[in-house]
Formats: sequence, structure tokens, C-alpha cells
Amino acid sequence: MEGIAYHKKPRLKSPYLIVAWPGMGEVAFKAAMYLIDTLKAEEFASIPPADFFYLTDVVVQRGVFELPELPFSKFYFWKNKDTAHDIIIFVSNAQPDLAKAQEYCKEILLLAKAMKVERVVSFAAMPQAIDHTQSPQVWYASSSEQVNTFLKKYNLQLLPEGQVSGLNGLFLGLAKKEGFEGFCLLGEIPLYTIQIENPKASRAVLEVFSAIARIPMDFTELTGQEHLIENQINNLLEYLKVGPAPGPIGEEEIEKIKKSLSQLTRLPSSIKEKIDKLFIQARQDISKANELKSELDKWNVYKEYEDRFLDLFKKKKEKNN
Repeated sequence: MEGIAYHKKPRLKSPYLIVAWPGMGEVAFKAAMYLIDTLKAEEFASIPPADFFYLTDVVVQRGVFELPELPFSKFYFWKNKDTAHDIIIFVSNAQPDLAKAQEYCKEILLLAKAMKVERVVSFAAMPQAIDHTQSPQVWYASSSEQVNTFLKKYNLQLLPEGQVSGLNGLFLGLAKKEGFEGFCLLGEIPLYTIQIENPKASRAVLEVFSAIARIPMDFTELTGQEHLIENQINNLLEYLKVGPAPGPIGEEEIEKIKKSLSQLTRLPSSIKEKIDKLFIQARQDISKANELKSELDKWNVYKEYEDRFLDLFKKKKEKNN
């Protein structure tokens, strides 16, 4: 383990730590990257990728193989002159193997302790039976009743039960275990668009966070992206002859759109890599097939992988015979 590589060590006052990885609708990752760009946050540390990531394929450009770069895991800082809390933003463009997730999170928490972080924050998506033209609500869950009470004044929806999948959720649980306060802001996305980037949900969570942290932000660029994505979805709905609904789209329409989107949209690269790794693990240990099936169902891509999934059991049977 090489540990965290510091490029500089800024002196920060009671910072909030925001963490973000790719996930459904790319809500968290996009929100964090927009925050970095808007604040012109400065990179100050990173986690060497070789400890937690490995190559699984090659990229082809003009017919020539090239090895891709390993995912990045970077820390940025921004000093807020108007409040008692500066900001640290950790962002990675991929999630590591589940087997390495806890060690990976511990590295981030080591920095959080060293920088005397006061509160940790993550963003995530909240799939709901809403129409893509609606303004998404923001839900929240936190590490304690005290934090929930603090968040109530921001007109949010409490998540009474359920789960926050991936590292955008897991990290907060591990942080709580280490004594950190924290909360997650979840932006609503339509059930039928979980594979499509959703800048509208990213803006919704950033609006709430900017109010909490008292950060002035300009959302003009995100708003422009929202209109572009909304137009693309409208065109897709027209192609599918479903058409925009006056209210939440019914389950039958949702299933029809989800089925088509699984063919006409692309999984985030980090999720595709995760699925490929789960296939490798399942070939070695068939008990991993349950986790793999859950991941395929979550992203509504089981049909695309069905033959490959069923082949796992054929090979297992042949091996036993």
C-alpha cells in the first residue's frame, strides 16, 4: 500500500468532505465535478490507483490497441471565506472491487482525520416513478437524529428506510463507524432513465448543498445540459411512440421504455467494468452469481447478459459431471 500521495497540505478550517463516484444517472459524479469546476477547486492529494484498480481490457483507436489509464482518485480543496467551513472534494471516475472497497474508504478516512474534517457528505440518485420533465425532489439520510433535525429546515424528503447502494452509501456507514457525522443527498431520477446522465438531479442536490454550506453557485451550464438531455429523452419517447405523460408514467410504459433504453443507451463505464469483474468472480465462485444478478437487475440489463449469465451454470454443471 503506497498510501495517499500529497501534492500539498493546505491548512483548512473545519472542512466538509464531499465524496463522489459514478452511479445511476451519474448524479453524484457529475455534481462533484461541477462543484470542482465552478469553485475552481485545487487538487492537493490522490490515491495511487494500482492498489485498488486493475486493467480488464484494451481500447482500440483506428484499429490499434492501447492500454487505458487506471481510474483516478483525487482530492480537491476550496477555501470558503464566508463561513467557518472550507470544502474538500474527493472524486473518482470508478468504484473499486467490493473486496477492496473498505480498504479504499479507510484511505479516504485517514485523510479526513488528518485534515480534521467536521462532516462528510455524499450524493446519490433516487429512482422514482416520476416523469423526466418534473423537477426532482431531494431526499436525505444521515448518521444521526441530530443531523436529521439540522437538515429538516431545507425542505427535503426524509428517506425512512431502504439503502444507498455503492460507495456513495457505503462510505458514509464506514465514516460513521469512525466517528464522523455525515449525510447523503439523493436526487430523484425517473425509473426509466437510470442509465442516462441526469444533470437535473445533480443540480437539485447541489442547490441543497450550496444552501447548507453557504456557497454561491451559478447553475447556468447545468441547466443547459438539462434541456439537452430532456430533448433527447423526448425524441426517444417519440421514437417509441410513448410520448410525454401529463403525470408520472405508469408501470407498463416504464417497463417498455426501460426495455428499449437497455438497448439504446450505454451503461456508465464504471458499472460495465463492475459487471465484468463480477462475471470473473462468479466463474471462480458460483455463489457470487446472486450479487451479479442483483447488479444486472438494478441496471435493467439482465436481458443483454442473459446468455452469458446462464452459461455460468452450464459450466458449473459440466465441471461437476
